[in-house]
Amino acid sequence: MRLSHIDRIRAIAVLCMVEVHTAAIVPPRGMSVGDPAAFVAAAFGGMAAPMFVMISGWGIHMSASRRVVQGPMDISGWISWLMPRVVLLTICQLLVNVLLNVERGGRFQWHTPGVLTLLAIAALLAPVLVKLSMRARAVLMLLMVASPIVLGDAAGSDWTWWERVASDGTSEWVARLLWNGTYPAVPWLFFVLLGTLVYDLSENPSMRERNIAMGLAATTITIVIAVIENIPWALTEGDAVLTFFPASTAFLVVSGTFALLAHRILEGNESSGGGPWKGDSLSFLEPLGKITLSVYVAHFAVLGVVASAMQGEPRLELFPAFVVTIGHTLVWIPLAIWHQKYFPEFSLESLLRRVS
Repeated sequence: MRLSHIDRIRAIAVLCMVEVHTAAIVPPRGMSVGDPAAFVAAAFGGMAAPMFVMISGWGIHMSASRRVVQGPMDISGWISWLMPRVVLLTICQLLVNVLLNVERGGRFQWHTPGVLTLLAIAALLAPVLVKLSMRARAVLMLLMVASPIVLGDAAGSDWTWWERVASDGTSEWVARLLWNGTYPAVPWLFFVLLGTLVYDLSENPSMRERNIAMGLAATTITIVIAVIENIPWALTEGDAVLTFFPASTAFLVVSGTFALLAHRILEGNESSGGGPWKGDSLSFLEPLGKITLSVYVAHFAVLGVVASAMQGEPRLELFPAFVVTIGHTLVWIPLAIWHQKYFPEFSLESLLRRVS
């Protein structure tokens, strides 16, 4: 089975993450959260991480499943498969934190857990998840969906960003990693589990389409609730139906639905032996999709320099900020094409393949 649509999804996900991170470092002057442009930027950000984590869960589950098909693996075999992934993802998270450290105008403490430590947890759980039935993983997904309600204030619903990325001692760091950080295992493993189901249902698009339909119906209900209650439908944080920090139940359902929808559209007829959506016209995205971890880390190096240079400087006007944000987002496409043409072996992905 061809997998070109997977590389395209990865590429779009990492581009959205670059866009929202850049917009956070160079926000335009005078723009409020209610501005339409701000809502569009936030929408890209709200979709980026769920799609990135879902497709990463897909990839981890695919690798683990193939290992199982090759033959039974003992504990030492799983450790030799797991440890390079966990170590590399953890080191990359620390590197990201250092590159965009708060002391140089950035957004992270050096030890802040994030999306890469979430993926490290997903890798650690892969040997268990690969042995669970689809029904069992679906039940775990429902538990993740309900977890924001169960956690309540423990998730830090009224925290500021700086409280969420700070931790005083080991116990608080573990709490940030597991349930009240930026990308805590609970409930963000929902998207990892969703990715495993997408993999298992790769040859059953009709089942995925039914799930998308149910998700869109639930999305409509969240919009109706927002209108009736006269509260914002979606905010990064605060009083809204959908919140990113912390991830609300409605956010999980809605963003999971749109991640599934994006995957289904880009897949086209590839699962049945045909071509992906738009055929070869989107193939220029595939080189970027092969090095998303490398680009994720590298773009923080660029933003770290920008954040340090802009300390104490006034914000940019709307147009220059827009040009910088879009320019920094799109430049990774030709850079990835150039990289894959001339230096494909020099990447974090290639390193992981070698050490595994």
